[in-house]
Amino acid sequence: MEMVNVEHLTKLFPLRKRLFSREKHYVYAVDDVSFKIEKGKIMGLVGESGCGKTTTAKLLVRLLDPTSGNIYIKNENIADLRGKELKKFRKNIQMIFQDPYESLNPRFIVHDTVAEPLIAQGLYNTEKIYNALEVVGLKPPEEFLFRYSHELSGGQRQRVAIARALVIDPIFVVADEPTSMLDVSIRADVLNLLLALRKKFDLTVLFVTHDLAVARYMCDSIAVMYLGKIVERGNAEEIIKNPKHPYTKALLSAVPIPNPKAKRKRIKIGERVSDAVNPPERCRFYERCNYKKDICKRKYPKLIECCKDHFVACHLYG
Repeated sequence: MEMVNVEHLTKLFPLRKRLFSREKHYVYAVDDVSFKIEKGKIMGLVGESGCGKTTTAKLLVRLLDPTSGNIYIKNENIADLRGKELKKFRKNIQMIFQDPYESLNPRFIVHDTVAEPLIAQGLYNTEKIYNALEVVGLKPPEEFLFRYSHELSGGQRQRVAIARALVIDPIFVVADEPTSMLDVSIRADVLNLLLALRKKFDLTVLFVTHDLAVARYMCDSIAVMYLGKIVERGNAEEIIKNPKHPYTKALLSAVPIPNPKAKRKRIKIGERVSDAVNPPERCRFYERCNYKKDICKRKYPKLIECCKDHFVACHLYG
């Protein structure tokens, strides 16, 4: 059963017009992106900084309005929801932000932080707040309820952020690099917590990360993003073991191997990055690709199924 179905999602950010110029310029942050996430599954959205991962995440929870496209959550299109309808639906979707230092209000105690979504929906319940804190491992809740965020460790802050996301019983959660700001020693604990919560509450999750090793550990499927486009997607193990797109291969070659004697050949790619402002109708990876052909600069490749449930946007397979 599909919980999330994204169709041709696009987000353009307009730039200021130049003096005496009539041309309109846009940053193509997310460009014609489509994917599906099955109920109870985790999909990883992977790519380097600036590729459009976080913009996609914010579109899915409607912190940003899409320029075009559809976002179906449990068969309801939320792309055009506004006002009271959007507020009512928001109890079904929540987001865990990257930086717990910034996502928590320093003037709020933990109780107020976790209670905020309940109050916004008119569902305040003290028992729910206690249960949410216990579920994320902040036990006993009484020891944390009246602390401010600066009185917590980084890991505890992120657990509060997770409790705030889950207290309202969402059906879909977006986690935007939830461990990237944490110490290495506690990252595994938070990742394992998220996996346990997914299993306990049968959550559907979009997990945004730049780390393919983390994506492999956390996710059932992976979508690789480059300059606003999905260039490859499929089963997590299939993507890791049998990458097709040159960009995915380059990303995997940069993942460290936890063995000092093992060696992996690093794939070198071009340094020049294509412009995301009014990009030409060609492969976005063209400037850096080692396998580019003439057709690559004339036409953007469609996302095709190169093998079972494995899709790639590359003219090498078209």
